[in-house]
Amino acid sequence: MPGTRRPPAVSNAALMDAIWDSLAGFYGDFTSAAAEQGLTSSQAKTLTVLRRGPASMRSLATTLHCDASNVTGIIDRLEARALVRREPSPTDRRVKNVVLTDDGVRTVETVRTGMLATHTALDALDAGDRDALHALLTRLFTPHERGPGTPG
Repeated sequence: MPGTRRPPAVSNAALMDAIWDSLAGFYGDFTSAAAEQGLTSSQAKTLTVLRRGPASMRSLATTLHCDASNVTGIIDRLEARALVRREPSPTDRRVKNVVLTDDGVRTVETVRTGMLATHTALDALDAGDRDALHALLTRLFTPHERGPGTPG
């Protein structure tokens, strides 16, 4: 009958388990690559978020799903390593934006390059599978719902 939907072949529980397993592998790979650069996963997630452009401390706290005081500590430690800098917002001088430095850009790219298990898994996909995976992942959650740091 046109317009009727057939029941899914794979349950939500099975899909959630597959997503969980994929994320656990990705996150473990990310955490290991970050540690090789002397970063905690929270610091590396922050650098990853900042790859997309400057962000206010408040927006970082929202994106990373943590308290603003935690973000302050993370940024303090990244700033001490010259991986980020704070600068006044062009639209509100009371707000400080956090910006990656050139060293920060190099460091986050080194972390991403060091995710060997993830690269190996992705390299095993053919072009059609890569396109399909990308399309599905970008449809699955809207950007503000993707979760902490969205490494990668």
